Amino acid sequence: MKFRRIVGAAALALSLAACGTSQSATSEPDGALKIGVSPVPHGEIVKYVDENLAEAAGLDLEIVEFTDYVQPNVQLSEGKLDANFFQHRPYLDDFNSSKGTDLAFVAPVHLEPLGLYSKKATELGGLPDGGTVAVPNDATNLGRALKLLADNGVITLKEGAGTAATERDVTGNPKNLRFEPLEAAQLPRSLEDVDAAVINGNYAIEAGLKPASEALVLEKTEANPYVNGLVVAAGKEQDPDVVTLAKLLQDQKVKDFIAQKYAGSVIAAG
Repeated sequence: MKFRRIVGAAALALSLAACGTSQSATSEPDGALKIGVSPVPHGEIVKYVDENLAEAAGLDLEIVEFTDYVQPNVQLSEGKLDANFFQHRPYLDDFNSSKGTDLAFVAPVHLEPLGLYSKKATELGGLPDGGTVAVPNDATNLGRALKLLADNGVITLKEGAGTAATERDVTGNPKNLRFEPLEAAQLPRSLEDVDAAVINGNYAIEAGLKPASEALVLEKTEANPYVNGLVVAAGKEQDPDVVTLAKLLQDQKVKDFIAQKYAGSVIAAG
């Protein structure tokens, strides 16, 4: 296994390598499948696969960690990665539409329930009048966050808004809450400065939060479209190494690993 972590601006700089402005984001071709992941839980899941299942399946992996939700898709579309594993289908569809990329969802792996967290309130009713709630600033997760608040009676949304909701679709806000959109990776750090924050599961876990026990409210798992999965460039879905990795990520041993390690904060698909 090869492993690297690319953080923030470093990831952006590496994506310019094709222009000769910096070191390439990838190593020399060596037959390994290069996969970009978020560190937690995606990176931990892929490392489990690499250390326990990949060799027997004839699969060699190179794992590259990213701390944002943009560069893994940029580098996959540029051919600097063979696959990535960090996103759900609605985010991918929005990214393809807005960025003109052609990436394909291959296989569902797990769900990370979105949660509302606070260091100032211990229950939902404790949110103060006029308080500030930080929310993800990307379109799909913003709508998802507002739906979470609406499903739990904090706000009401325009009929039919669903997971495509924006702040303009809020029709009822009895506590006069103010919403502060932030990059998803910044949300855990924002808890010191806001009254509450709706945080994606991977960033919550990486920050030491325990979604199953510490979230004021947690997203329902039933019929949830936000299952994270393996993604490749369109046309590569049947590549033998991709097919093998997809099968390994859905293996029962991986499901057992997820259940044991994350104790309900991450839930295996299917």
